[in-house]
Amino acid sequence: MSLTLIKNAQIVNEGTIMEGDVLIDGEYIVDIDTSISSKSSDTLVIDAEGKYLIPGAIDDQVHFREPGLTQKATIETESKAAVAGGITSFIEMPNTVPQATTQKLLEDKFEIASKSSYANYSFMFGGTNNNIEELLKTNPSNVAGIKLFLGSSTGDMLVDDQEVLEKIFSSTKMLIAVHCEDEATIKKNLETYLNEYGDDIPIEMHPKIRSEEACYLSSSKAIELAKKTGARLHVFHLSTAKETALFSNKIPLEKKQITAEVCVHHLTFDDSNYKTKGTLIKWNPAVKTENDKNGLWKALLDDRIDVIATDHAPHTLEEKQQVYSKAPSGGPLVQHALPAMLKAYRQGKIAIEKIVEKMCHNPAKIFKIEKRGFIKKGYYADLVLVDIASPWTVKKDNILYKCGWSPFEGTTFYSKITHTFVNGNLMYNNGKFNDTIKGQRLLFNRTNE
Repeated sequence: MSLTLIKNAQIVNEGTIMEGDVLIDGEYIVDIDTSISSKSSDTLVIDAEGKYLIPGAIDDQVHFREPGLTQKATIETESKAAVAGGITSFIEMPNTVPQATTQKLLEDKFEIASKSSYANYSFMFGGTNNNIEELLKTNPSNVAGIKLFLGSSTGDMLVDDQEVLEKIFSSTKMLIAVHCEDEATIKKNLETYLNEYGDDIPIEMHPKIRSEEACYLSSSKAIELAKKTGARLHVFHLSTAKETALFSNKIPLEKKQITAEVCVHHLTFDDSNYKTKGTLIKWNPAVKTENDKNGLWKALLDDRIDVIATDHAPHTLEEKQQVYSKAPSGGPLVQHALPAMLKAYRQGKIAIEKIVEKMCHNPAKIFKIEKRGFIKKGYYADLVLVDIASPWTVKKDNILYKCGWSPFEGTTFYSKITHTFVNGNLMYNNGKFNDTIKGQRLLFNRTNE
């Protein structure tokens, strides 16, 4: 069955909400109108009355742990959770085992995804101090970008050679995405608290160890280098109010050379939550103060911050429940990110049109993703239907992550994703998945790169 007709939906796209119908033929959206008649008797018709229809969310930063860390997660399990959460495309990071720091190892990950991913996918090439020749071979038409760890790296992925950094920034026109925390500052802070507490440092000290100073110092240096070299820079997971002053809303997104992302956990939690959540909300960069959270919200709404993402990074519960110095940072979020933002919408913090802008339109614009992120004729039918008034509670038995836990466990969300289409295929339908079809490799419109 190639034709699908979604009727009577509240269609959210490019800052407007229109009640109407969307016709899908094969992989693509072929018509959008206030009323479309069924063209054949075998058309699948979905009555979406009372529901919002939004473009599939694009998560520009996830860690799906495959290859090499599959006790935590796999591309299959986490992409399945993502689709259930309304995320139809993801960009995955290079710090797997082995790390995606050669073209061969990068393509190995694409091969895994082609056989197992429920969602559309791309992967970032990982820069190191020693692989610039490999890095410059990266194909801009079918690879999302270059990822540089300027702090909090694994293996040999910390890029701390200033000469190498400047060469990378000067040599590639591809988008460079960065994790910004100053390693020297963090090490100094950590040593202080280890001397005071030993390995069992109170989790409340995490934002003091991975401090505002560490974040701002690194972010400001990266931005200074991007301005000096003309590099296309995207700063991942801002966590401080202070950093937001480094970014501008004076020009349209399409003309920005320096863009920024905030993650759902930094918009949701603050340091008051460590008391009850403990190491389950231990992330790098750290969840910080209420003032920081409020500053991030302000910058998101006034367009200094361009994207909402997850930094989905699962670990086993056993790993997370260790003492501070041994508990890894990161947590699973793709299934619950859109519901969390829709809860913020219900609370009056953000308009649903703004959620769509930051989770669907803007990632597509920033990465120049081909024919995705919008509800438009001729675009891929990556679509999500949301029942905006259907409360549900996150429980063990409805968590889809391989790790089996969520920092949102016990949280009641007001809105439920009922249907998710990936390339025109109904991949998720009220708790049931289509296991017969896989997502596609994302392509990018970058003719001059």
